[in-house]
This record gives sequence, structure tokens and C-alpha cells, in this order.
Amino acid sequence: MVWVIALMVVLMLATAIAALVLENLIGATVAAASVSLGVSVLFVVLRAPDVALTEAAVGAGLAAFLLALALKRLGLWRIEVQEKEGGRAD
Repeated sequence: MVWVIALMVVLMLATAIAALVLENLIGATVAAASVSLGVSVLFVVLRAPDVALTEAAVGAGLAAFLLALALKRLGLWRIEVQEKEGGRAD
């Protein structure tokens, strides 16, 4: 069980760092939500399912929704498409 906890901590740290360094704000929102899902799984492993359910609902669901809504309201909601050398994007 210790290795599961260690793996979850490493994954949460990796996604938290990804949320900080990503230039795409939508990707950073998804990374922040995945950190919260990692915390939720950690609570399940530690046998606290009520706290895990609350963390998953509020942390991953509601917080990610509010961040995405704020991006949309501020006009920062955009998905960048990279063009290929031929001049058109797929």
C-alpha cells in the first residue's frame, strides 16, 4: 500500500508542475483537476471514502468547471491549432 501512495504523490506532483508550466490555459485547468482527482484516489487508499467523494465532486468537478467558465468569460478560452508545412491545419 505504501507504493500506491508514493505513486499517487509522484503523479500529483507531476501534474501540479504541468499545471504551472503549461502555456495552454485549458490544459492547465485539466492538469489542476487531475491533481484533485489524485488527492481523491489517495483518500480512497487511506480509507476515507466520504472525504474522497467530496474532494472529487468539489475539487475536480466544481473547481475545474469554475476555472473553465472563468477562462470563457475572460476570453482566454482558445485551442491553438498548429499549421503543417503545407499551409493548412488538419
